[in-house]
Amino acid sequence: MATETRPRVTPLANAFAKAFPYCAIVLATIAILPERANSQEAVKQTVLASAQQPPKLVPAPAFFESQDPIEVTFTTNLSKLRGDKSPEPPWRPATISYKGADGTPLTVPLRARTRGIWRLKMCDFPPLRLNFAGATSKGSIFDRLDKPKLVSYCQDADGYEQYILQEYQLYRIYQLLTPVSHKTRLLKFAYADSASGKVRAKRYGFLLEEPSALAARLGGKVKEEKGALPGDLDPYHDALVGVFQYMIGNTDFSINGLHNMELFFKDDGTVYPIAYDFDFAGAVNARYAVPDMKLNLPNVRTRLFRGYCSDADSYAKVFALFKEKKPEIYGLYNDEIGKLMDRGTVKETLRYFDDFYETINDARSAKRSIIGSCIRRP
Repeated sequence: MATETRPRVTPLANAFAKAFPYCAIVLATIAILPERANSQEAVKQTVLASAQQPPKLVPAPAFFESQDPIEVTFTTNLSKLRGDKSPEPPWRPATISYKGADGTPLTVPLRARTRGIWRLKMCDFPPLRLNFAGATSKGSIFDRLDKPKLVSYCQDADGYEQYILQEYQLYRIYQLLTPVSHKTRLLKFAYADSASGKVRAKRYGFLLEEPSALAARLGGKVKEEKGALPGDLDPYHDALVGVFQYMIGNTDFSINGLHNMELFFKDDGTVYPIAYDFDFAGAVNARYAVPDMKLNLPNVRTRLFRGYCSDADSYAKVFALFKEKKPEIYGLYNDEIGKLMDRGTVKETLRYFDDFYETINDARSAKRSIIGSCIRRP
């Protein structure tokens, strides 16, 4: 089993204390009163019991309630936007135009700026964050969106567009498995240059639910606090995220370092890991994706379990969930969105998933490749 080193001061404990000060005071009092060990155990059992309760859901922005792709035209000064490579890029004026339900053309003013690290440096078109803040989007399909991420094409080529569709499918799989994940919606973009009036590219992209919207939907807070270790998180969802990442062949994440991970603090104090950004996953198999050299993997298609250790009961429940959801997961590649994908890519992806199911359907293989390879608490 692998290990992760505990920081001298656990930031996750600080986050808990900030988010839930009364609970922190109670737990601290219990910790300094050893003669009340029975009371401490009672509190522990109460927390564990609450962890089994599903998060209370509230409606998300209506935009994410539909999976129907819509055609939009995104207009801005593309030359200036593509030149923004600094860590703090400016917000650029832009518009998004689309046809309403009655066919009437509608235009929504907004702002956009570049984001990201690797794709910002290497891609012909950078990933963006859109800013719908204010009343300008009220009454449009973008109503109640604030600053969502736009996952856009890297290069203006069909193969790179397939990477977008494949990553989008992985978010859809994640949503099938748990509501404690980001909602997404696919759009067909025409990228128009405001300086020349010309459309430079027409490619699929998708918007990602913001952390604040996710937190409001689930009832809690998303906090950027590093240092979480095995045992700090809800055991079931911890196991689920690890197995999901293993299924899609993604090793490009760190719970402890919050690399492509977020922590959702439920109102009762339970902490859930949430994964995002899957373009380096083996299921996508992007030509630019390479595993971290420290992992000693030949390519991103080679699976390696990098989840935290959880209890046997949680793994059993997670394996059962993946088996139950298999028909729905595979069905995503044959529905209207799945039909947008190259058929060869679909067959290759489902074969890749078949290998995963062979592993979890065999107790010895699951123990060797997943349970026995988990990252334990030092």
